[in-house]
Amino acid sequence: MSDPSRFNRRRVGRLLNAIGPVFGLALVIGLFSLSPAVRAHFFTGVNCKIILLQTVIVAIGALGMTMIIISGGIDLSVGSVVALTSVVGATSLVKGYAPVTAIALTIAVAGGIGLINGLIIAGFRMMPFIVTLGMMGVARGTAKWLADNQTVNAPKSCVNNLMDMLDPLHFFPLPLGIWITMALAVVMAVVMQRTIFGRYIFAIGSNEATARLCGIRVGPMKVAIYALAGLLFGLAGLMQMSRLTQGDPTVAIGLELDIIAAVVIGGASLNGGTGSISGSIIGALIMAVLRSGSSQMNWPNFVQEIIIGIVIILAVGLDKFRQRKAAF
Repeated sequence: MSDPSRFNRRRVGRLLNAIGPVFGLALVIGLFSLSPAVRAHFFTGVNCKIILLQTVIVAIGALGMTMIIISGGIDLSVGSVVALTSVVGATSLVKGYAPVTAIALTIAVAGGIGLINGLIIAGFRMMPFIVTLGMMGVARGTAKWLADNQTVNAPKSCVNNLMDMLDPLHFFPLPLGIWITMALAVVMAVVMQRTIFGRYIFAIGSNEATARLCGIRVGPMKVAIYALAGLLFGLAGLMQMSRLTQGDPTVAIGLELDIIAAVVIGGASLNGGTGSISGSIIGALIMAVLRSGSSQMNWPNFVQEIIIGIVIILAVGLDKFRQRKAAF
Protein backbone atom coordinates (compact mmCIF):
# COMPACT_ATOMS: atom_id res chain seq x y z
CA MET A 1 0.00 0.00 0.00
CA SER A 2 1.51 3.33 -1.08
CA ASP A 3 2.07 6.20 1.32
CA PRO A 4 -0.11 9.18 0.23
CA SER A 5 2.16 11.70 1.95
CA ARG A 6 5.22 10.36 0.15
CA PHE A 7 3.33 10.44 -3.16
CA ASN A 8 2.36 14.06 -2.53
CA ARG A 9 5.97 14.96 -1.68
CA ARG A 10 7.11 13.47 -4.98
CA ARG A 11 4.49 15.47 -6.85
CA VAL A 12 5.62 18.64 -5.12
CA GLY A 13 9.23 17.73 -5.91
CA ARG A 14 8.45 17.27 -9.59
CA LEU A 15 6.57 20.59 -9.62
CA LEU A 16 9.50 22.40 -8.00
CA ASN A 17 11.84 20.73 -10.49
CA ALA A 18 9.74 22.11 -13.34
CA ILE A 19 9.31 25.68 -12.10
CA GLY A 20 12.70 25.97 -10.38
CA PRO A 21 14.68 26.93 -13.52
CA VAL A 22 12.06 29.54 -14.48
CA PHE A 23 12.23 31.02 -10.98
CA GLY A 24 16.04 31.04 -11.18
CA LEU A 25 15.96 32.89 -14.51
CA ALA A 26 13.50 35.46 -13.13
CA LEU A 27 15.68 35.92 -10.03
CA VAL A 28 18.85 36.55 -12.05
CA ILE A 29 17.08 39.01 -14.34
CA GLY A 30 15.56 40.75 -11.32
CA LEU A 31 18.91 41.12 -9.57
CA PHE A 32 20.55 42.79 -12.57
CA SER A 33 17.47 44.99 -13.03
CA LEU A 34 17.98 46.61 -9.63
CA SER A 35 20.57 48.95 -11.12
CA PRO A 36 18.85 51.79 -13.08
CA ALA A 37 21.90 52.17 -15.33
CA VAL A 38 21.82 48.48 -16.29
CA ARG A 39 18.01 48.30 -16.49
CA ALA A 40 17.90 51.02 -19.16
CA HIS A 41 19.82 48.77 -21.57
CA PHE A 42 19.10 45.30 -20.19
CA PHE A 43 15.52 45.00 -21.47
CA THR A 44 16.11 46.42 -24.93
CA GLY A 45 15.42 44.23 -27.95
CA VAL A 46 19.05 44.46 -29.06
CA ASN A 47 20.36 43.18 -25.70
CA CYS A 48 17.82 40.34 -25.67
CA LYS A 49 19.00 39.40 -29.14
CA ILE A 50 22.63 39.38 -27.98
CA ILE A 51 21.76 37.22 -24.96
CA LEU A 52 19.93 34.71 -27.17
CA LEU A 53 22.90 34.64 -29.54
CA GLN A 54 25.28 34.03 -26.62
CA THR A 55 23.02 31.19 -25.45
CA VAL A 56 23.21 29.23 -28.72
CA ILE A 57 26.53 27.39 -28.19
CA VAL A 58 25.86 26.44 -24.56
CA ALA A 59 22.24 25.52 -25.34
CA ILE A 60 23.13 23.18 -28.21
CA GLY A 61 25.83 21.59 -26.09
CA ALA A 62 23.30 21.26 -23.24
CA LEU A 63 20.94 19.29 -25.51
CA GLY A 64 23.56 16.58 -25.87
CA MET A 65 24.73 16.81 -22.27
CA THR A 66 21.16 16.42 -21.00
CA MET A 67 20.91 12.98 -22.61
CA ILE A 68 24.27 11.95 -21.19
CA ILE A 69 23.58 13.16 -17.64
CA ILE A 70 20.07 11.68 -17.54
CA SER A 71 21.60 8.33 -18.57
CA GLY A 72 23.96 8.58 -15.60
CA GLY A 73 27.05 9.67 -17.55
CA ILE A 74 29.16 12.79 -17.99
CA ASP A 75 31.25 14.28 -20.79
CA LEU A 76 34.19 16.54 -19.95
CA SER A 77 35.51 16.72 -23.51
CA VAL A 78 32.87 19.12 -24.87
CA GLY A 79 35.02 22.26 -24.83
CA SER A 80 37.90 20.52 -26.59
CA VAL A 81 35.54 18.95 -29.15
CA VAL A 82 34.03 22.38 -29.89
CA ALA A 83 37.55 23.79 -30.42
CA LEU A 84 38.56 20.86 -32.64
CA THR A 85 35.43 21.01 -34.78
CA SER A 86 35.76 24.77 -35.23
CA VAL A 87 39.28 24.15 -36.56
CA VAL A 88 38.06 21.30 -38.79
CA GLY A 89 35.33 23.51 -40.27
CA ALA A 90 37.64 26.48 -40.88
CA THR A 91 40.37 24.27 -42.35
CA SER A 92 37.88 22.61 -44.69
CA LEU A 93 36.75 25.99 -46.01
CA VAL A 94 40.37 27.17 -46.40
CA LYS A 95 41.13 24.05 -48.47
CA GLY A 96 38.28 24.95 -50.83
CA TYR A 97 35.60 22.49 -49.73
CA ALA A 98 32.01 23.52 -50.33
CA PRO A 99 30.25 24.93 -47.24
CA VAL A 100 27.89 21.94 -47.13
CA THR A 101 30.86 19.55 -47.13
CA ALA A 102 32.63 21.59 -44.44
CA ILE A 103 29.50 21.53 -42.27
CA ALA A 104 29.13 17.76 -42.71
CA LEU A 105 32.80 17.15 -41.86
CA THR A 106 32.61 19.38 -38.79
CA ILE A 107 29.59 17.59 -37.34
CA ALA A 108 30.82 14.13 -38.39
CA VAL A 109 34.17 14.54 -36.60
CA ALA A 110 32.40 15.34 -33.34
CA GLY A 111 29.97 12.47 -33.88
CA GLY A 112 32.97 10.18 -34.37
CA ILE A 113 34.53 11.35 -31.11
CA GLY A 114 31.23 10.76 -29.31
CA LEU A 115 31.05 7.28 -30.87
CA ILE A 116 34.57 6.47 -29.63
CA ASN A 117 33.67 7.70 -26.13
CA GLY A 118 30.54 5.55 -26.13
CA LEU A 119 32.35 2.45 -27.39
CA ILE A 120 35.07 2.73 -24.73
CA ILE A 121 32.60 3.46 -21.92
CA ALA A 122 30.20 0.67 -22.91
CA GLY A 123 32.72 -1.85 -24.23
CA PHE A 124 35.25 -1.66 -21.41
CA ARG A 125 32.82 -0.65 -18.65
CA MET A 126 35.01 2.38 -17.89
CA MET A 127 33.91 5.46 -15.96
CA PRO A 128 32.66 8.23 -18.30
CA PHE A 129 34.54 10.78 -16.17
CA ILE A 130 37.91 9.13 -16.91
CA VAL A 131 37.24 8.38 -20.57
CA THR A 132 36.02 11.87 -21.45
CA LEU A 133 38.73 13.50 -19.35
CA GLY A 134 41.28 11.66 -21.49
CA MET A 135 39.40 12.59 -24.66
CA MET A 136 39.52 16.23 -23.55
CA GLY A 137 43.30 16.17 -23.91
CA VAL A 138 43.23 14.16 -27.13
CA ALA A 139 40.76 16.51 -28.84
CA ARG A 140 42.51 19.68 -27.67
CA GLY A 141 45.92 18.37 -28.76
CA THR A 142 44.54 17.31 -32.15
CA ALA A 143 43.03 20.77 -32.64
CA LYS A 144 46.39 22.43 -31.95
CA TRP A 145 48.18 20.01 -34.26
CA LEU A 146 45.66 20.49 -37.07
CA ALA A 147 45.77 24.29 -36.74
CA ASP A 148 49.56 24.34 -36.26
CA ASN A 149 49.05 26.14 -32.93
CA GLN A 150 47.41 29.16 -34.53
CA THR A 151 43.98 30.38 -35.54
CA VAL A 152 42.61 29.34 -38.93
CA ASN A 153 40.81 32.23 -40.61
CA ALA A 154 37.88 30.88 -42.62
CA PRO A 155 36.99 32.54 -45.93
CA LYS A 156 33.60 34.23 -46.12
CA SER A 157 30.79 31.76 -46.81
CA CYS A 158 27.18 31.00 -45.91
CA VAL A 159 28.46 29.41 -42.67
CA ASN A 160 29.10 32.94 -41.37
CA ASN A 161 25.37 33.65 -41.63
CA LEU A 162 24.55 31.13 -38.87
CA MET A 163 25.61 33.51 -36.09
CA ASP A 164 25.39 36.81 -37.97
CA MET A 165 23.50 39.52 -36.03
CA LEU A 166 21.85 40.54 -39.35
CA ASP A 167 20.26 43.78 -38.07
CA PRO A 168 22.21 44.76 -34.93
CA LEU A 169 19.82 47.63 -34.12
CA HIS A 170 16.59 45.61 -33.83
CA PHE A 171 15.41 42.36 -32.23
CA PHE A 172 14.15 40.93 -35.52
CA PRO A 173 15.30 39.29 -37.70
CA LEU A 174 16.92 36.73 -35.41
CA PRO A 175 20.10 34.93 -36.53
CA LEU A 176 19.62 31.51 -38.10
CA GLY A 177 21.55 29.87 -35.26
CA ILE A 178 18.86 30.88 -32.75
CA TRP A 179 16.10 29.35 -34.89
CA ILE A 180 18.14 26.16 -35.32
CA THR A 181 18.63 25.93 -31.55
CA MET A 182 14.92 26.37 -30.84
CA ALA A 183 13.98 23.77 -33.47
CA LEU A 184 16.49 21.27 -32.08
CA ALA A 185 15.20 21.87 -28.55
CA VAL A 186 11.65 21.00 -29.65
CA VAL A 187 12.83 17.88 -31.49
CA MET A 188 14.95 16.70 -28.55
CA ALA A 189 12.11 17.34 -26.09
CA VAL A 190 9.84 15.11 -28.19
CA VAL A 191 12.57 12.46 -28.43
CA MET A 192 13.14 12.44 -24.67
CA GLN A 193 9.47 12.44 -23.65
CA ARG A 194 7.61 10.68 -26.46
CA THR A 195 9.91 8.00 -27.86
CA ILE A 196 11.15 4.61 -26.67
CA PHE A 197 14.72 5.85 -27.06
CA GLY A 198 14.05 8.66 -24.59
CA ARG A 199 12.34 6.37 -22.11
CA TYR A 200 15.28 4.00 -22.26
CA ILE A 201 17.64 6.89 -21.43
CA PHE A 202 15.65 7.67 -18.29
CA ALA A 203 15.48 3.97 -17.38
CA ILE A 204 19.25 3.51 -17.69
CA GLY A 205 19.93 6.59 -15.58
CA SER A 206 17.42 5.58 -12.90
CA ASN A 207 18.79 2.07 -12.45
CA GLU A 208 21.15 0.55 -15.00
CA ALA A 209 20.96 -2.97 -13.54
CA THR A 210 17.16 -2.96 -13.58
CA ALA A 211 17.14 -1.57 -17.13
CA ARG A 212 19.40 -4.44 -18.22
CA LEU A 213 17.11 -6.99 -16.55
CA CYS A 214 14.13 -5.43 -18.35
CA GLY A 215 15.76 -6.26 -21.67
CA ILE A 216 17.23 -2.86 -22.54
CA ARG A 217 20.51 -3.22 -24.41
CA VAL A 218 22.41 -0.82 -22.21
CA GLY A 219 25.73 -1.01 -24.06
CA PRO A 220 24.41 -0.09 -27.54
CA MET A 221 22.18 2.56 -25.96
CA LYS A 222 25.18 4.25 -24.32
CA VAL A 223 27.06 4.20 -27.63
CA ALA A 224 24.05 5.80 -29.36
CA ILE A 225 23.66 8.43 -26.61
CA TYR A 226 27.30 9.56 -26.77
CA ALA A 227 27.35 9.49 -30.58
CA LEU A 228 24.17 11.59 -30.86
CA ALA A 229 25.47 13.98 -28.21
CA GLY A 230 28.71 14.21 -30.20
CA LEU A 231 26.79 15.34 -33.28
CA LEU A 232 25.20 18.11 -31.23
CA PHE A 233 28.61 19.12 -29.84
CA GLY A 234 29.84 19.29 -33.44
CA LEU A 235 26.99 21.63 -34.31
CA ALA A 236 27.98 23.78 -31.31
CA GLY A 237 31.52 23.85 -32.72
CA LEU A 238 30.14 24.96 -36.08
CA MET A 239 28.29 27.81 -34.35
CA GLN A 240 31.54 28.72 -32.56
CA MET A 241 33.36 28.93 -35.88
CA SER A 242 30.54 30.99 -37.39
CA ARG A 243 30.57 33.38 -34.46
CA LEU A 244 34.35 33.97 -34.57
CA THR A 245 34.66 33.45 -38.36
CA GLN A 246 37.72 31.34 -37.60
CA GLY A 247 38.82 28.07 -36.09
CA ASP A 248 40.71 28.57 -32.83
CA PRO A 249 42.26 25.57 -31.01
CA THR A 250 42.37 27.53 -27.74
CA VAL A 251 38.68 28.51 -27.50
CA ALA A 252 35.95 26.95 -25.35
CA ILE A 253 38.23 26.22 -22.39
CA GLY A 254 35.84 25.53 -19.52
CA LEU A 255 32.81 25.42 -21.82
CA GLU A 256 31.98 21.95 -20.48
CA LEU A 257 31.48 23.49 -17.01
CA ASP A 258 29.00 26.04 -18.36
CA ILE A 259 27.11 23.29 -20.18
CA ILE A 260 27.03 20.92 -17.19
CA ALA A 261 25.97 23.80 -14.94
CA ALA A 262 23.16 24.71 -17.37
CA VAL A 263 21.88 21.12 -17.34
CA VAL A 264 22.03 20.81 -13.53
CA ILE A 265 20.47 24.25 -12.99
CA GLY A 266 17.73 23.05 -15.35
CA GLY A 267 16.80 20.28 -12.93
CA ALA A 268 18.92 17.32 -14.04
CA SER A 269 20.53 15.08 -11.44
CA LEU A 270 24.19 14.15 -11.72
CA ASN A 271 23.17 10.69 -10.50
CA GLY A 272 21.01 10.24 -13.59
CA GLY A 273 17.35 9.50 -14.17
CA THR A 274 16.14 13.11 -13.89
CA GLY A 275 16.20 16.09 -16.23
CA SER A 276 14.46 17.88 -19.07
CA ILE A 277 15.33 19.62 -22.30
CA SER A 278 13.30 22.72 -21.42
CA GLY A 279 15.06 23.01 -18.06
CA SER A 280 18.48 22.75 -19.71
CA ILE A 281 17.62 25.48 -22.22
CA ILE A 282 16.50 27.77 -19.39
CA GLY A 283 19.72 26.88 -17.54
CA ALA A 284 21.72 27.94 -20.61
CA LEU A 285 19.76 31.22 -20.69
CA ILE A 286 20.60 31.81 -17.02
CA MET A 287 24.32 31.38 -17.79
CA ALA A 288 24.07 33.86 -20.70
CA VAL A 289 22.13 36.40 -18.60
CA LEU A 290 24.75 36.13 -15.85
CA ARG A 291 27.55 36.90 -18.31
CA SER A 292 25.62 39.71 -20.01
CA GLY A 293 24.61 41.32 -16.72
CA SER A 294 28.15 41.04 -15.34
CA SER A 295 29.55 42.74 -18.43
CA GLN A 296 27.02 45.58 -18.19
CA MET A 297 27.89 46.03 -14.53
CA ASN A 298 31.51 46.45 -15.73
CA TRP A 299 32.68 43.61 -13.54
CA PRO A 300 36.10 42.23 -14.59
CA ASN A 301 36.39 38.74 -16.05
CA PHE A 302 37.71 37.21 -12.84
CA VAL A 303 34.52 38.34 -11.02
CA GLN A 304 32.41 36.71 -13.72
CA GLU A 305 34.40 33.49 -13.35
CA ILE A 306 33.91 33.55 -9.58
CA ILE A 307 30.16 34.05 -10.01
CA ILE A 308 29.89 31.20 -12.53
CA GLY A 309 31.91 28.97 -10.19
CA ILE A 310 29.59 29.77 -7.27
CA VAL A 311 26.56 29.06 -9.47
CA ILE A 312 28.00 25.65 -10.38
CA ILE A 313 28.57 24.80 -6.70
CA LEU A 314 25.05 25.96 -5.80
CA ALA A 315 23.60 23.93 -8.68
CA VAL A 316 25.32 20.75 -7.51
CA GLY A 317 24.28 21.49 -3.92
CA LEU A 318 20.68 21.92 -5.07
CA ASP A 319 20.92 18.59 -6.88
CA LYS A 320 22.08 16.88 -3.66
CA PHE A 321 19.26 18.56 -1.72
CA ARG A 322 16.68 17.30 -4.22
CA GLN A 323 18.09 13.77 -3.95
CA ARG A 324 17.82 13.81 -0.15
CA LYS A 325 14.25 15.07 -0.28
CA ALA A 326 13.35 12.37 -2.80
CA ALA A 327 14.79 9.68 -0.52
CA PHE A 328 12.32 10.49 2.29
